[in-house]
Amino acid sequence: MQTLVCTTPGSFQYRKSEKPVLKPGNAIIKIARIGVCGTDLHAFEGTQPYFSYPRILGHEIAGELVDADGATGFQIGETVTFIPYLNCGQCIACRSGKSNCCVNLQVSGVHIDGGMVEYLSIPSYALVHGQGMPLDALALVEPLAVGAHGVRRAAIEPGEFVLVVGAGPIGLGTMEFARIAGGKVIALDINEGRLQFCKERLKVDHIVNASSPDVLQQLKEITNGDMPTVVFDVTGSLKAINQGFQYMAHGGRYVLIGLQKGEISFSHPEFHKREATLMSSRNATRQDFAHVIAAMQKGEINPTTYITHRVPFDKVADEFKSWLNPASGVIKAMIEMP
Repeated sequence: MQTLVCTTPGSFQYRKSEKPVLKPGNAIIKIARIGVCGTDLHAFEGTQPYFSYPRILGHEIAGELVDADGATGFQIGETVTFIPYLNCGQCIACRSGKSNCCVNLQVSGVHIDGGMVEYLSIPSYALVHGQGMPLDALALVEPLAVGAHGVRRAAIEPGEFVLVVGAGPIGLGTMEFARIAGGKVIALDINEGRLQFCKERLKVDHIVNASSPDVLQQLKEITNGDMPTVVFDVTGSLKAINQGFQYMAHGGRYVLIGLQKGEISFSHPEFHKREATLMSSRNATRQDFAHVIAAMQKGEINPTTYITHRVPFDKVADEFKSWLNPASGVIKAMIEMP
């Protein structure tokens, strides 16, 4: 079968490999769609933590279940996606129902080879029913679940002002689920095109360009002087993360969904006087996947509007680098398998 390998930062290579053979407790998916996310882009440019090369990227997938062992309730031939965070089931996180931050976590396409292949072997416990959803939507369940998990961590209450810093695909999903939770959403980004997308397509309450010299003043005006009670960083930018601390209301919560390699820093007195809460949000759980699918089925969210670029699998190596350039206008690229 054909595979696409990120051999070193900035380099892809197509390679032939053997189709996976069914192993006990595993399932084999014939890949139909692969969504490209920030993790893939950061891995390609060499800025992704927890990463080694060579690596087959890709963890946002949809496809057909072609073989399985121990997949109770699943039928051969049905469309599926999967939870790409493979956990040990034994550590303190797993025993506490937090398999998304398992001590021994292996994320498909990050720690182990991922879905830019024709056929992918995964543990059967990770399978998720497609429930009749279109392939494009099914491939976008995972990135939406990441945003949904962060929103659940924040425990948003109806009427709260929620600032989402970063209007990439994960940020868009965070905005959507913050809205569903009843939050008054403020989108903050330096890309005016993405901000307009948030306003026109997502109908967010407010947009603010992070390049403006008066960001703090705009946030105060929007929130009637209070500042947002919930702030999400979904950029993975060290500068943006550090700046985000000043955007919180007193008593506020700051949730880091974005990830980068460096060390964050902030004023302890400013943080302390707010009695602020800082938390990270890593990956998602099956509960979050179910929440996303239910929201799709109810028509509360239509993520296929995020798809701005499509490319056949055999052209990915040629086009991937261009998606690092903001001028490309990419929000979500979708890879289509033959």
